[in-house]
Amino acid sequence: MMDVRRLLEHWQDETESALIYDALAETEPDPERQSLYRELAQVERRHRAWFEELLRENGVVPKPRPLSLRTRFFLWMLRRGNRRYVLRARLHEESREVQRYLRERHRLPTRLVQVASRIARDEAEHITQLSHVLGRSGEPWHQAESGGFLRNVVYGFNDGLTANFGLVMGVIGAEVAPHIVLLSGLAGLVADALSMGASGYLAAKSEREVYEHEIQMEREELRLMPELEQEELALLYQAKGMPPEAARRAAEQVMINPEIALQEKVREELGIGEFRVSPLREGIVTGAATALGALVPVVPFFFGYGGLVIWISFAVSMLMHFVVGAARSVFTGRNVVRSGLDMFLVGLGVAVVGYIVGDFLMLLFQGMSG
Repeated sequence: MMDVRRLLEHWQDETESALIYDALAETEPDPERQSLYRELAQVERRHRAWFEELLRENGVVPKPRPLSLRTRFFLWMLRRGNRRYVLRARLHEESREVQRYLRERHRLPTRLVQVASRIARDEAEHITQLSHVLGRSGEPWHQAESGGFLRNVVYGFNDGLTANFGLVMGVIGAEVAPHIVLLSGLAGLVADALSMGASGYLAAKSEREVYEHEIQMEREELRLMPELEQEELALLYQAKGMPPEAARRAAEQVMINPEIALQEKVREELGIGEFRVSPLREGIVTGAATALGALVPVVPFFFGYGGLVIWISFAVSMLMHFVVGAARSVFTGRNVVRSGLDMFLVGLGVAVVGYIVGDFLMLLFQGMSG
């Protein structure tokens, strides 16, 4: 007996993927890309039919379900002309699917292994086609895409919210003077924002340095052993389906210009494109998002102190934990409600532990001073 719940999830995923590709086709002015998106939608419907067949074999007839919030968000973005954002998200999701099928293949029932293998091949082909549309290359299921404005905002906000929420609850647990709670929250906000901003800056700077190092190594290889590099480039072209003789001529033509050869080697061999991330921008965005998140549990204390204010801070912070968890599902691909509940429980745990620790430390210090 197969896992019917998982089969239903796959069936729904394929249904929603087809809808997204249909919407991409409807909003795309270029006829060639329209045709591509419609073909991708047809492939997703074929995948859905495979899962529907497996479900029927297990005595289950799948019924239409409400669209996920993630898919509704993508369709909303498409209606506003944000095709490139949706394409990047689809590329990420298709890559995640390939990863999952490759990782879990050996644990699946024999009947499902056949389906999973066929779907993995189709998804890998989709990735190649979408990468071409976006001007990318390489195999994204082996790579972690850097940065992303929206992702930095969500994760920075999440870090600031959780860290400062725990700090504020700890200070409240210590039963200190009201102004100390506000001052501690503001100090935590500044510390979190500076820490996360510096981390974002250094991470982007390190990534840029790695990128530049890889390019420099490739440049040296082209200078020191051009014959070998030309042979490797020809093999890469052959691997993409070019006939051996045509691949050899193409590689020979490319090698005439060292800069073009370098670009081709970087794109075809290393699978990386132009590095556009600004370390300073990454640091500012991450730091600002962290500060905004850290401000959430502090804001109520600008208006007073007491049981009501504490409960308002707690309630708003817990609500924001759920919202941020739900927002993270756009990147992780998880169920929106489940992802939101996970973050809600994390926030609750942080609040409880922070309060208990603050209370314990105050009792400890009072005992030592007494």
